[in-house]
Amino acid sequence: MSLGGILLCITGSEAMFADLGHFSQLSIKIAFSFVVYPSLILAYMGQAAYLSKHHIIENDYQIGFYVSVPEKLRWPVLAIAILAAVVGSQAIITGTFSIIKQCCALGCFPRVKIVHTSSKICGQIYIPEINWTLMLLCLAVTIGFRNAKHISNASGLAVITVMLVTTCLMSLVIVLCWNRSVVLALSFLFFFGSIEALYFSASLIKFLEGAWVPVALSFIFLIIMFVWHYGTMKKYEFDVQNKVSLNWLLSLGPNLGIVRVRGIGLIHTDLISGIPAIFSHFLTNLPAFHQVLVLFCIKYVPVPHVKPEERFLVGRIGPKGYRVYRCIARYGYHDVLLDDVKFEKDLVCSIAEFIRSEGPESSRSSNNTENEAKMAVIGTPSTHARGIKMWDDEDSTELKEVNSPEVPRKRVRFLVPESPQIDRETRAELQELMEAREAGMAFILGHCYVKAKTGSSLIKRIVVNFGYDFLRRNSREPSYASSFPRASTLEVGMIYHV
Repeated sequence: MSLGGILLCITGSEAMFADLGHFSQLSIKIAFSFVVYPSLILAYMGQAAYLSKHHIIENDYQIGFYVSVPEKLRWPVLAIAILAAVVGSQAIITGTFSIIKQCCALGCFPRVKIVHTSSKICGQIYIPEINWTLMLLCLAVTIGFRNAKHISNASGLAVITVMLVTTCLMSLVIVLCWNRSVVLALSFLFFFGSIEALYFSASLIKFLEGAWVPVALSFIFLIIMFVWHYGTMKKYEFDVQNKVSLNWLLSLGPNLGIVRVRGIGLIHTDLISGIPAIFSHFLTNLPAFHQVLVLFCIKYVPVPHVKPEERFLVGRIGPKGYRVYRCIARYGYHDVLLDDVKFEKDLVCSIAEFIRSEGPESSRSSNNTENEAKMAVIGTPSTHARGIKMWDDEDSTELKEVNSPEVPRKRVRFLVPESPQIDRETRAELQELMEAREAGMAFILGHCYVKAKTGSSLIKRIVVNFGYDFLRRNSREPSYASSFPRASTLEVGMIYHV
């Protein structure tokens, strides 16, 4: 019991280390060494001195902290304590934001809205849903217990459990990351783990006196994370196992065995290689597609901004006659997706620049798999001093024009430089791309429903059909989904039997 009380003396001081994602290690070390630690020592020394002199007043030693404070200083000390609680809670909140972000990146937590509050530091984030959830949990615990002792017991068990888990993981870091001997790792684990195990056992004694709360909350979040991770992994495995091979595409011929209609079909996919199953599902049910196909993928990288000249990765799928391309757009966490008109223009220009810079030797290559793996970094039109640009009515230029035939639709022209000269095959491909752009662009998004296979166990059916489906329907859509123009967006539904 005494160890449990001593443990409460260190709870709160460790909260400042949750700010590692927002401040440097040096600043935290200086603040802890010269401000936090001396203040704690002085406060506990003063309280110990008061207890040693006035312990006869109370038989049960139930002397509160504010009793030991002189009466004239009680209100200022109370104000400082409130500010300290605000700072400590803010550290816990920001630490929770960082953990949730990492869990979302690993596919272990449902998608939430992540707001980056800094254009320079990636760790400074704000998550509205988690912030409101923490507020509701704090109010529930405070109203439910109405006892500071029970809240302290819950906090103590949570803190010592984190310390014990951190010590165990640190021993693995010593062996796997630092490549030190197993003896050193075991010595570290035994020395610090034995001390923390004593405090942990002392906290378990108070399990029924409030310490059960962090255990119950951990169990709830464990179930949520397990269900989401399990469903996400099964969905990804289905995508990988059922993606269409290039040989299947080549067997269909240049027309892909379907009616090729005018326009550009932009198929969104999370895969960066191969053809998604949603494409074959669409063709099976509606054997008609656009004359130009683009498998489009959006990837967010952990940098504030991606340079415009490194925005797009463009490659070709199959021979030139198929008119199938792959495009990967890279965005930083502080980049804003362009409006649909600007985005379409940049995308088409990047494909046109890829066609121009590809060269005629690619058409003579017989290894289509190798061609698919080759992707070129193509920037936005503003970054190409001598690249292809798109013409509209307001533009005036001295560059050579490749005109499209007269059609009663929007007028589109590509402006290409005088040199190098473009061969006939490349010019024909650019001509077809212009005609497709004039006919319009359709955004095709896959809407997948994950269901357990027939004959699956009862637990799997509950987890996939009910748990994961509930979390999927109540989590946020990817941020790019709302950026596509709704008038030209087509959602294709498909059931994944996992």
